[in-house]
Amino acid sequence: MDWEKELFNENEKPLDRLVTGYSHTSVFRTIGFVGDSLSSGEFETVDADGTRHFHDLYEYSWGQYIARKNGLKAYNFSKGGMSTLGFVNYFGDECGAWSEEKACQAYVIALGVNDIYGKRLNMEIGSMDDIDREDYKKNKETFLGCYAHIVSRLKEVSPDAKFFFVTVPNTDTPERDEKTFGIINTLYQLADYFDNAYVIDLYKYGPVHDAKFKEKFYLHYHLNPSGYILTAQIIDSYIDYIVRHNPEDFKHAGFIGTDIQYK
Repeated sequence: MDWEKELFNENEKPLDRLVTGYSHTSVFRTIGFVGDSLSSGEFETVDADGTRHFHDLYEYSWGQYIARKNGLKAYNFSKGGMSTLGFVNYFGDECGAWSEEKACQAYVIALGVNDIYGKRLNMEIGSMDDIDREDYKKNKETFLGCYAHIVSRLKEVSPDAKFFFVTVPNTDTPERDEKTFGIINTLYQLADYFDNAYVIDLYKYGPVHDAKFKEKFYLHYHLNPSGYILTAQIIDSYIDYIVRHNPEDFKHAGFIGTDIQYK
């Protein structure tokens, strides 16, 4: 076996392969999934009169699929309709994300759709100037400011945790591109700002959510069960890629959240 070629191929790109068995995501034994409906296994139903209903079925969430496959513990810090502002103002407390009992070795954050595209908020994306570098509680209430607030507070709970910031996928909607690229650029900036932070760029490397894709993997405006399974494979494979290609960053992952001195 040529292990260097298999595991550390410098020409490999994220999602060149979808992992099937245990992945290197398994270096973490606890992961917190921070997100909205798509992180919650939300299914959508429509009545005969067109009324829509939304149901968070967490066991169908891609985070729980990843956890079951890799034998790790996953927490759904997510809810349908969630935004960064809502997470900061109330949901982080409500779901226990800030509690030491639910401290995780890694966090996957997939927020932004309801902040930027939702009719209720339509938040400003913001800039790095929105971060108060002395007190995150004073960050401006923009997407970037609230996102940085979430990361900073989770770092208080688990100082050495690894963070994976998930971009929105390519939904084949050119009218959204300006906002979409603004969100993506923001996440790369935040990954540079925080230590132990990486970007999962689904827009660049993931499948396009066009009509053909939606026919197979959507249930109305949300994913169907197969869609959540595919998303789990994609996120799991992307984290696997990041871990394999940054071995120095993850060789101490087993010590995160313990009292063992390892630095």
